[in-house]
Amino acid sequence: MNVRQVIPRDAIPSVEDPEFVDSYDGRADDEVISLTVGDETRAYPIRYLQYHEIVNDVVDGVPVAVTWCPLCGSAVVYDRRVDGHPLEFGVSGKLADDDLVMYDRETESEWKQSLGACIAGELAGSELSVLPAAVTTWRAFSEASPDGRVMAPPGGASEAAGEGDDPEPIDYDIEPYERYFETDGYGLGAHRGTGGRDWDDSLGGVGPKSVVLGLELDGDSVGVPLSVVESAGGVVTIDVGDESVAVFTTDAGIHAFSNPGLAFEPVGDGRTFRADGTTWDGATGEATDGRSVARVPTRRLFAFAWRDDHGSDAFYLG
Repeated sequence: MNVRQVIPRDAIPSVEDPEFVDSYDGRADDEVISLTVGDETRAYPIRYLQYHEIVNDVVDGVPVAVTWCPLCGSAVVYDRRVDGHPLEFGVSGKLADDDLVMYDRETESEWKQSLGACIAGELAGSELSVLPAAVTTWRAFSEASPDGRVMAPPGGASEAAGEGDDPEPIDYDIEPYERYFETDGYGLGAHRGTGGRDWDDSLGGVGPKSVVLGLELDGDSVGVPLSVVESAGGVVTIDVGDESVAVFTTDAGIHAFSNPGLAFEPVGDGRTFRADGTTWDGATGEATDGRSVARVPTRRLFAFAWRDDHGSDAFYLG
């Protein structure tokens, strides 16, 4: 693992005590991280997370860290308690294999964002628990959760808002990683225009910035590329550890649910699937007859980041 200091600590400011509102001023197709804990459902716009990367929040009494690494396209929500004690996370300014390194303000230990694992410091060897969450669109979130609330713009200054290492005032209407997402290269060098890392085709056409849904259950790790699920008609069922998981691709992203033995077939509308005499929404896991399947904890990230963490053999390729 290659760890390097890239910018000063906290030059990208994490969010503490976020505020939530009823409406969002962005586009309907903007991506948000959707999180439900207990009776509370919240959306965290990636448009804001580009400039902050970490939100320390408490949802229905549970301390959570909503995390986003732009270089890795990595969205993961963690329970931020270790041994029952909540930690507050900030942006260290370091990268580990091109992935965000978080630090906790209680012990200054360092954590690899895509893994949720402490890689240096007093808490080295500890791991954070992943919570069920999803990357979806604002339109899909607001339709599925009309009573859900969305994080308000935190404001302030961020290194991501300028060309240098010093924080500059944030304009959320500017997309700081637009060029990076549109190019084939990946990693910090590709973002800064100084060259990228090499990629081989050992994954059968899955590119380095292909979207992957990472599943880790019962000690088993499987990365499911969005393109593979799309090629299968929008749904695949796989075993991860001791659990059967249904992975869906819809017009509202890629989602995974615990599968109680159902055989899902696509309806053809890009969103719903038939099974057991009813129709199921692939983005919410809810059926028209009132039943639902439980969302499983996932990591949504680029293929190169999943391979960095787990190797080339940890992919489902159909």
